Amino acid sequence: MTAIAHHRSAALTNHGRAGDRDSRGEEAQAIARHVHATGSSFFWAMRLLPASRRDAMYALYAFCREVDDIADGEASHALKLTLLSDWRSEIARLFAGRAQHRVTRALAAPIRDYGLRCEDFLAVIEGMEMDAQRDIRAPSLAELDLYCARVAAAVGRIAVRIFGVATPDADRVAAELGHALQLTNILRDLAKDARRHRLYLPREVLHAHGIFATMPSHVLAQPALPQVCRDVAKLAEAHYAAVAVAIAACPRREMRPVAVLLALHRALLDRLLVRGWSRLDDTVRIPRWRMAALVLRHGLTGR
Repeated sequence: MTAIAHHRSAALTNHGRAGDRDSRGEEAQAIARHVHATGSSFFWAMRLLPASRRDAMYALYAFCREVDDIADGEASHALKLTLLSDWRSEIARLFAGRAQHRVTRALAAPIRDYGLRCEDFLAVIEGMEMDAQRDIRAPSLAELDLYCARVAAAVGRIAVRIFGVATPDADRVAAELGHALQLTNILRDLAKDARRHRLYLPREVLHAHGIFATMPSHVLAQPALPQVCRDVAKLAEAHYAAVAVAIAACPRREMRPVAVLLALHRALLDRLLVRGWSRLDDTVRIPRWRMAALVLRHGLTGR
């Protein structure tokens, strides 16, 4: 029995077509309740979607959490890769109409209804495999770009199809926003990643500021760290600016969730820049009232 099948709940047992429909509905609702409880920026942006598309995004979120939890877990590198290989097999079953896991069962209808692509789900797993193979420390800009393309832009390509836009312009939005969000998250999570023995700050930027070490705790203690982080923030800002250009070529209504995610994460980057880089354990969050205001502003206009 595969590791994924081993962790399946009894609710996934096949009881015929009516039972499948009921279980998929229950699974989608359970996933939605979990996302609601997080109160994340993702949840706020998804409130703009019709129920069926919102449930599809919740299922996508749950898939990402499943594979991300493997990559970030305490298992050995070898076991992580085995578990992610199991997910590759489960994605193959999903696209063959034989999904077993509760999350992939919840994704079955969205794949059919919104034309989601197998290669995008596999790209997400490939990104998690980059984390699982070794502890990433000071990757090259090229490796970091590939990592962002897999763990973030690929998710974006799935998301824009769920939103209702399957065009090259929408894929460009997904690529730029994915890179911007991932770079912002890297800056937000420096201390947390260091505790996992990871450091995603790019090697070339570190070298430019005289930092040649790769041990996360050592790098984060360097006096030049604020300059490094400001340079990475500039990279993120360039991607945010590119999103703003790319989104103008897409239907406004369908891209409202993207506009909200753009605004929320750009606000997060601003708060990180204000906090600075000497107190990395100080949590940076956007207050709920600010999130609500940004949702109202950008959710209504789509820009």
